[in-house]
Amino acid sequence: QMRLVESGGGSVQTGSSLRLSCAASGWPSSTRCMAWFRQAPGKEREGVASISTYGKIEYAEFVKGRFTISRDNTKNTLFLQMTSLKSDDTAMYYCAAISPSCSTASQDYVHWGQGTQVTVSS
Repeated sequence: QMRLVESGGGSVQTGSSLRLSCAASGWPSSTRCMAWFRQAPGKEREGVASISTYGKIEYAEFVKGRFTISRDNTKNTLFLQMTSLKSDDTAMYYCAAISPSCSTASQDYVHWGQGTQVTVSS
């Protein structure tokens, strides 16, 4: 059973940066598609970024140029570097793994973490 544990969230001001981490255990994450999703209060969960086994990356339009997804296969860890944070980025951020589509447009991921909260205020 794959387990995903997110960390790195926090409360920051508009324009700040944060780096989220997702530690995977129970299965080599390097062999799997992994992604970041987020869910703001009162809104549906939405895809942020995904990275395939072969390094193909997909970003949601609203984070292009500001967020960067990456992975360290030696540490079984997924990252999300977030810069120029806006209040609209306030949400619970979730790590997900294993998906037939490996897309931010689909939530067909088998494994999900518990989430890490990001709050951006002015």
